[in-house]
Amino acid sequence: MFICNHCPYVQSIIDRIVHDAREMQAAGIGVVAISANDVVEYPQDGPDHMKAEAERRGFTFPYLYDETQDVARAYGAECTPDFFGYNAEGKLQYRGRFDASARTPGPAEARRELLEAMLQIAETGKGPEKQIPSMGCSIKWKAA
Repeated sequence: MFICNHCPYVQSIIDRIVHDAREMQAAGIGVVAISANDVVEYPQDGPDHMKAEAERRGFTFPYLYDETQDVARAYGAECTPDFFGYNAEGKLQYRGRFDASARTPGPAEARRELLEAMLQIAETGKGPEKQIPSMGCSIKWKAA
């Protein structure tokens, strides 16, 4: 997943992300978060702040900084949050949203779309046919 510290879309679901990441990890699914934002323009998304956020939220997964933004470009990441789910063969099976949340959290009973998709991929190797794209803040690209 591509996330960052300052995005209200991420902040509205970050505790749910951490919770569902634990469930995915318990099922043997790898989880990693990457921040690729330009930290000159958005210093709160820099590595020191990322480390503090990961500790404060209890991340059980790596939270990596993509300084060159090459990783985000290679994935075709467009926003934060942006989720990518791969099967055991490394084939993309899910490129959808976390749940129905937006700038504010969705209802507590919102369908856990990412978790459901990842568990399905772990079991069958295939993602769901219906996938709703993630919505969020744009990746903050560095000036060319």
